[in-house]
Amino acid sequence: MSLTGTSFLYTTMVLSVVALILPLALWSRMRGPRFLRAAARVLMLLFAQGTAVTLVFVLVNNQNNLYDNWADLLGTGNHVQRAADLGQDGTGGISLKRLPKVRQEFEPATGPGMRAAGGVRVTQLKGRVSGVNAEVYVWLPPQYNEPAYRHRTFPVVELLPGYPGSAKAWFGSLKAHEQLLPLMRSGQVAPFILVSPRTNLLAGVDTGCANIAGTVNADTWLSIDVPKMVTDNFRAQAGPRGWAVAGYSAGAHCAVKLAVAHPDRYRAAVSMSGYNDPIGERNSLAAQSPALRAANNPYLLLRKKPVPPQIALYLSGESGDGYESGMALRSIAKAPTTVHVTFLPRSAGGHTMALWRPQVTTVFRWLTMQMGQNRPRGVDRSILPRRSSAGSTHAALASGTASRAGAARRR
Repeated sequence: MSLTGTSFLYTTMVLSVVALILPLALWSRMRGPRFLRAAARVLMLLFAQGTAVTLVFVLVNNQNNLYDNWADLLGTGNHVQRAADLGQDGTGGISLKRLPKVRQEFEPATGPGMRAAGGVRVTQLKGRVSGVNAEVYVWLPPQYNEPAYRHRTFPVVELLPGYPGSAKAWFGSLKAHEQLLPLMRSGQVAPFILVSPRTNLLAGVDTGCANIAGTVNADTWLSIDVPKMVTDNFRAQAGPRGWAVAGYSAGAHCAVKLAVAHPDRYRAAVSMSGYNDPIGERNSLAAQSPALRAANNPYLLLRKKPVPPQIALYLSGESGDGYESGMALRSIAKAPTTVHVTFLPRSAGGHTMALWRPQVTTVFRWLTMQMGQNRPRGVDRSILPRRSSAGSTHAALASGTASRAGAARRR
């Protein structure tokens, strides 16, 4: 029985009702020795509590797409077949242009929201370079199958969830495709192909979208294997001009890191409530050593670039949850890098889907502008900071001196 399936949800609802009725019906009718009656009553109470907790968990999980299946929940899933040392650029010296085309079979995705707005497709991809074997979800814009667009290629946005998080979250919880469909039809938002690959690749830990020899090559999975599969199977534009990456929470950190590290693969990145130092997620593999933290910190990566990359960054967040990290990046950005920071008030929803869901249309309007022909130059000053960052410093928040205690408080 699927963890996120309708049948499991209905089963937990029925069991919760039964668990509530049993004590009401049998409490005073119990017969036998006193210790047996007491034991039976305790079991009924435990059953009622257990089913209630299970029902709440299922409802929360379905709403937020935290765990996609039982393996994710129980920590038994492993989607890494191999993790060779692929070097600094993540290719292992492989000539990507010489790799044969990746031909994939797609089927309709199942789960809440997967059939809306034309439906989401899913495929199981074996990454030839990364050694990752995991699912990738794809949604095509309404223009894709129209005769007038049959010779057109489409820009792509890679969507990354938080941790823990399902690759379905952008479609199931944030309802990105449902929100964007009418805007794409009316021309207010560009007809993007939406791609959401699995990021929860190892049991019980966040990969931090990092390449760690012998453990996981998550960066290569997201920035090489997935884009190659998409461009080989759909009329998708090639990177970097036609590719952007967006995420929330841990996925926001990954989005900015991927764009800063690989401006030859991505033109833009969106971060909602993200962070720069990988230690912002206490279970991140990229936070396990100072060297890994530095190698996967977009602030440090951007500051060390000998030539500012031609990328555009959109960062939004509340005070203490994404805003300062965005301002840190903004403070060091030089043309042609552009950084747009949006301050969100505490009343906007906290570190939850309620905060990120309303931002979907806004960030895709921004992406439409950035992926077009008229990109702004230099630091984006259209939104000036509306609040000082008193009580925090860019160095502590972005350069690797933030504490694990601070990360724990964020969660």
